[in-house]
Formats: sequence, structure tokens, C-alpha cells
Amino acid sequence: MQKKKNKLVPLLTEAGEKLVGTPWNVYPRPQMKRGKWLCLNGEWDFETESGKTKILVPFCPESVLSGYAGNIRYGEKLKYTRTFSVPDDWRGRVILHFGAVSRECEVKVNGTAVCTQDNAYLPFSADVTSALKDGENTLQVTAINDLSPDFPYGKQKKKRGGMWYTPVSGIWQTVWLEPVPENYIKSIKIACDARGADIALDGATDGVAICDGDEYTIENGRARIEPREPKLWSPEEPHLYEFTIRCGKDEISSYFALRTLTTETVGGVPRLCLNGKPYFMNGLLDQGYYSDGLYTPASPTIFENDILKMKSLGFNTLRKHIKIEPEQFYYDCDRLGMIVFQDMVNGGKYSFLRDTILPTMSFTKLSDKRRHKNAAYRRNFIAAAEETVKTLQNHPSIALWTIFNEGWGQFCADEMYERIKSLDGTRFVDSTSGWFRQKKTDVDSLHIYFKRLRLGKRRELPQLISEFGGYVYKVDEHSANVNKTYGYKIFTSRERYVAAMRDLYVGEVLPLTREGLSGAILTQLSDVEDETNGILTYDRKVMKITPHDDFDLLQIIQSAEAEK
Repeated sequence: MQKKKNKLVPLLTEAGEKLVGTPWNVYPRPQMKRGKWLCLNGEWDFETESGKTKILVPFCPESVLSGYAGNIRYGEKLKYTRTFSVPDDWRGRVILHFGAVSRECEVKVNGTAVCTQDNAYLPFSADVTSALKDGENTLQVTAINDLSPDFPYGKQKKKRGGMWYTPVSGIWQTVWLEPVPENYIKSIKIACDARGADIALDGATDGVAICDGDEYTIENGRARIEPREPKLWSPEEPHLYEFTIRCGKDEISSYFALRTLTTETVGGVPRLCLNGKPYFMNGLLDQGYYSDGLYTPASPTIFENDILKMKSLGFNTLRKHIKIEPEQFYYDCDRLGMIVFQDMVNGGKYSFLRDTILPTMSFTKLSDKRRHKNAAYRRNFIAAAEETVKTLQNHPSIALWTIFNEGWGQFCADEMYERIKSLDGTRFVDSTSGWFRQKKTDVDSLHIYFKRLRLGKRRELPQLISEFGGYVYKVDEHSANVNKTYGYKIFTSRERYVAAMRDLYVGEVLPLTREGLSGAILTQLSDVEDETNGILTYDRKVMKITPHDDFDLLQIIQSAEAEK
């Protein structure tokens, strides 16, 4: 009986139904684009302990879109193989890139090992020039997803159900090649304020940056770009400045935005401010799961559609929940105007009693210095958190880093706060989202599901309700599990669901904004497997609340801002 309840119905998104050709054939790195590249997505040979078959990359074997119909034994080796040829007009060196592979992997080109990786969420690359040969080349990837708690794993669980989801193994983001000259730009770091952008390059020293027709000299890998008439970025006006960098024979295109994030005391209350003014960050929890591709949407257009649909309801923030997306997601948030709260991906062993039941019953004080003493886990979490900041920090849409969520894997939160602040002092840091707060954090962050919304006790900090709601309205024909429903308050009709959501915002959220609430994150953007507490169904085909439902959160926000 339990197996029947946990069996999921395959659901295709509209993009999944229309999928043809090479999936995700878009340039994977929007902030560091070159003119030539080769997408290696598509059909690969795939081998497990069960035998050999085909798989569609970049979709994980657990997903419908991968085309793989077998089972995955977690801890077994998954072997991917394909051939490719380097275009005749490529000169210089060739770099092989992976968006993400879950979790541990080794990469070989023509039998030569070129790189290894042990993080399931971050991009990596290798110079494969010396391993290449004329004509056809063979690329092989061996991946193992052991679901080890010593590494970041997010919401993955072998026995999925409730708030735990189907694991994601193997390649799940784009695989691609690009040619570069002998001396090339390896990375770019962009730090902005209200007047301009400081550019720092790795791998190149001298050259020129061109923005809005003006040229700026690059010396020792550094340049300062200051537009003549600065326009600040906001969700309402997401202005981006595009620029080009030329260093020797290398040329890349990129972009930046001008904006500031500060904490200011307004009316005697500390508030989160965007561009020097209080800004209510009205958001949604975004798990980043998709019915047909799991971690990977059928098309990058789904990112854009999700963002625009949520903006149409007045939301201006997405909390990307313990997952890291392909860079296309952050680019779409940058260009369309959606603030991002970016979570670190949790690891460590989870205790339902310690991490959920007791805090829900108001037992929220717990020292974390001696928790999760496993040295390997601590080392891996720190490395992943720091690399997450380095990978994503150029995106202006990201306003806040969340380090630990609800105590899962939490250790030495004060020390982790200092680590993240030393890497990026321009953004807010939520050290302990939900509970088990320590001393150092930029916000007083609460999760409230079964009680009336309230502010926290640390009124010297900006107030943030980083999770609330969880209201369920289930659309059976668009639900992955017809036998099981997970959520915090269930409504059997759309009308009652919409009315309850409106009452929640008007009756509880809005009054708290007058008292100092700086942001609120509703659970959640979309349904996920058993969970049906999303505004969108899991297949993205039904929007349970629409702009025609007298549910204009933007108007609520503006009313709150006008009263401050």
C-alpha cells in the first residue's frame, strides 16, 4: 500500500511535450560570453549495472525527459559516453565545461583523465587541448551519486515523500566546449555600487572595456566603469549595462547593474533597503524542481515563465531553496527584475525531532559549536558555500545569502557568517533561516506555519519571515501523487484557497510591514511531487491564483510603503 501511495504519475510540462532537437542549446554562461562554442547535449550512450542504453543529456536518469526507463541504485557507477569533433576553424586551446554533475565524477577524453569533481551543484571545467586528436574524439563521464550526508545533497532522498524529493544523479546541466587563445580570460569578478562597476579579471592583464560607446583601460586585470548617467537596478526597472572586454586575442561580453543593498533605520525601525530606500521583499520559496526534468526544466524558457507569472501577482523575490540553478536562471532574474535569496545547499544528517518538531513547538535555542562535528562534512560544506558565492556573486539580482536552513547540518553559524561576509560584504546574510539563531546575522529570520505571523524578538535587526503559508489547493489531474497530499492547510476549492491567501496577506503580512517587517517568503512557487502547496501546479500548466483574482500583492506592498 505504501508503494502505491508513493508512486508518482509522469507529468510533462508544455515545454517537455514540445521538446525536439538538442536540449538546452543556449550559451550556458551569460556573464562571460564568447563567440564560438559547441553544445554537447543530446543523446549519449549510457551504462549502469543493469546494462547499456541511451540517455538524453542534460536530463538526469531519474527524470521522464532523460528517456531512461531503468532504476538507479545509489552508489553505483553511471557511465556516459559520446563522440565529438572539434570545428576546423577553432584555434588555440579548447576548454571542456560541465554545468553540474551529481555527485562524484571523473571525466576522460580519449582515455585520458582530464578532471574530477565531487560537488553535485557547481560548474567545473578542464583544458582538454592535449587530450584531443584530429577527427573524432571520445568523451566519457563516470558519475556516482551515493547521497552521502558528508556532501551537499539538498532535498534528495532515496525514500522520497513529503518534503523529500526524488534524487538526481549524473549529468544534469549543459556539457559544452569553447575555444580560447593561449592567453585568455579565465574568470571575471564584478563589484558594483550606485555609480559604477569595478571589474577584476583572472588570466588576463591589459586590454580595454567598452560600455555604452566609452572605452575604459584595463591595467593589471583591473578596470572601473562609470556610466555617464547611472541608472539603478530594481525589480521595477531592471536596467542592465552590457559591455565588452578585449584582452589580446581574447574577447568576452558581459553585463552589470548598479544597485546598493543596505540596512537603514527608518521611523526608528531597521529595514532592508534597495538603493537607499526601504524595499519590501515579497517573495516565494522556489525549490527548483520540475515535473519532467526534476532538477532541469525541459527548456530555459520555463525560468522566464515562472518569473513573469510571479511578477504578475506582485511578487518581487524568489528564495532559491537549498539548490543552485544553471546561470540562465540568475540571468533571467537579472534582466526581468526578480530579487533572489540564494540558499547554500544543505548537507549533514537531518533529525526530524531535533530539526523540525522541537523548533515548531518553540524550542528554538541551541548552541551549534559542537553540532555536526564530522570533519569531512564541515570541510565540504565550507568549500561548497565559498564556491557558491564566487560562482554567483556577479549577478545583481542576488540580494541575500542563506547559510543554514532550519538547523539542517548547522555548525558554527557565527564563523560561517564571517566567512561569507569576507567573500561578499555587499549583500545581506541570513545565517540561520528559521531557528537555532546564534549571534551574527543581518536579519532576524523566522519560519511560521501553524501560528499567526509575528515579528521576532531581535528588533535591532531587520525582520524577515523567511518561510510561511504552505496552503494547499490540489489540482488532481496536474498532481504527481494522486494518493498523497503534503502541506500545512488544505483547501478543497480554488475559491476558498484564493480567499484564504488574500486574508493571509491583508490580515497578517500587511500589518507587520507597518511594524517593521522587511520581507516575507511564501511557501511556495510550485507544487513538488507530494507537495501541492504551490501557486503553480508541478507541470506548470495551472496557475492557482491569477491577476484576475483581486490578488494584487504589488498594491499591498505599495500601500505598506506609502504608510511608512
